Amino acid sequence: MKSIYAALLAAASCAGIAQAQEASPPAPVAVGETLTLDQALAQAGAISPANEVAALEIEAAQAGRAVAALRPNPTFNADVENVIGTGAARGLSGAETTIGFALPLELGGKRPARIAVAEAQTARARIDAVIVRADLRLQVTQAYIEAASAERRLTVARDQVGVTAENLRIARDRVVVGANSPIDEQRAALLATNARTELERALASVEASRTSLGQFTGASLSASLDQAWFDRVDSARAGPAVPPNAEGTLALAAAGADVTTSEAQLRLARSQRIPDLTVSAGTRRMQASGDMAMLFGVSVPLPVFNNGRAAVGQATALRNQSEARRRLARFDAERAITATRADRDRAAASVRASGPVLTAAQEAARIARLGYGEGKFDQLVLLEAEQALLDARTAAIEARAQYHDAEARLTRLTTPAAAAMGTTR
Repeated sequence: MKSIYAALLAAASCAGIAQAQEASPPAPVAVGETLTLDQALAQAGAISPANEVAALEIEAAQAGRAVAALRPNPTFNADVENVIGTGAARGLSGAETTIGFALPLELGGKRPARIAVAEAQTARARIDAVIVRADLRLQVTQAYIEAASAERRLTVARDQVGVTAENLRIARDRVVVGANSPIDEQRAALLATNARTELERALASVEASRTSLGQFTGASLSASLDQAWFDRVDSARAGPAVPPNAEGTLALAAAGADVTTSEAQLRLARSQRIPDLTVSAGTRRMQASGDMAMLFGVSVPLPVFNNGRAAVGQATALRNQSEARRRLARFDAERAITATRADRDRAAASVRASGPVLTAAQEAARIARLGYGEGKFDQLVLLEAEQALLDARTAAIEARAQYHDAEARLTRLTTPAAAAMGTTR
């Protein structure tokens, strides 16, 4: 059953890789249009060198399968005896010439065992190719999240420059008329300078994140990003928690392929304990009489110093190790799924809470601005309200970024191996 399942996965993966290589890269998004996450993933998948490396790894494994299926070559022997000696063997008059062939015969199922190892390694290479694409998808998604959140932070930084500039103007006016102390103006000027500095950092962050995303998509990123996607958060998390299940995931599929390979290597080591035969046949010609004779022979190696038991012991230990690693992979995968689900749900709760918090902070800042402008509030009240609004906007952005990052990591962890193979078609 394992071999059938592995074969189905391998066939689907191979078909997907071939199609990905033959398909032409998607056209880049024009200036003024919106680059969606799906478009970024398609462009990255079309040009990523990691896919080429994975495809070549499969090609090498398939070549190894062809090598494993080869049989031992026969040997041609030519011997001349009783020449250049003394007496009757002087010169070539007493020469005996033997021409023959020797053919090794593999016993114990060595060739099928070699083929099984090569096929298991090929199946592992195909699973690795799917893992490469899944990892690439996660990397591109995270780069997209970072670029989208950087643009949001840039918007906040620009708004903050405008807010601090207006606060500085009001503070100067009130200082001029003697309604406030000059320290209020100095404090407002410092905050305006900090806001401009933060704007410069936000601009640099946007440039760096868009450059990083453009490196994945293979072009200079000039299109806008899908901010509507960045705002979407699935809040339907009601009901009991579902226990994590790593069965069928890529991590477990890779560990299972390693177990299959180690079992095939153990069978190969056991088959190599059985000595091979070499049969030979030839003809001999006696120079002196001109007579001809046939020769037949059989040779068998004697397993005196190396009977293959040590190799079987090593292969057994490696098989047991791979089975332990599969159990560990299941444990690690389920633990990671649980932790990532918690990260996602916490971020989703923060996003849901950010709405009312942001509304309240905006109203408080509006009232504080009006009150400060009319001389009803102290400047510190205004600055506190402005900082609370800035913190609320920043927290809302971070919560959305954390949610999408956790969702992307969870998708990577829980993607079924069979489904991942199907998406490559």
